[in-house]
Amino acid sequence: MDILHLVDRLEELFNESKPFLGTRKIMVDEDRLLDLIDQMRLAIPEEIKNSQQIISQKDRILAQTTEEAARTINAAREKGIQMVERDNIVQSAKLRAEQIDAQARENATLIRKDAEKYAMETLVNLQIKLERNLAEVRRGIQTLEQEQKQKLNSNNDPKLT
Repeated sequence: MDILHLVDRLEELFNESKPFLGTRKIMVDEDRLLDLIDQMRLAIPEEIKNSQQIISQKDRILAQTTEEAARTINAAREKGIQMVERDNIVQSAKLRAEQIDAQARENATLIRKDAEKYAMETLVNLQIKLERNLAEVRRGIQTLEQEQKQKLNSNNDPKLT
């Protein structure tokens, strides 16, 4: 399940909770809250798996680029060998092979940079989402802990009994 959907459900639970009269405190259905927290714990590893898939895609793209560059370099070398028999053509073939080699390396570098940029942007966005979700969960836990402390304090207060 999508972590953002679970956060929406947590917010919905919060909005459906009944307030205590005269306070900003609310009463939350404990079973529903714990169920949502369990689902979030299960969903977060899924988000991490998605980021790992993005990294794998980046690695695959880099490997393909390297392979393509190697094929281009080999093709340029083969052409150069075939042209060695003619003196005039040998010089131009060497120059062209060097140009092809440089272009292939430049293309590989550009593709690698684009892949790394894409992976970084995706991972940063994922990190931001996960941090927001974690902050929301922590606020929920903190609110529940405060309510439990107040509940314990009100049960122990001799003025109220």
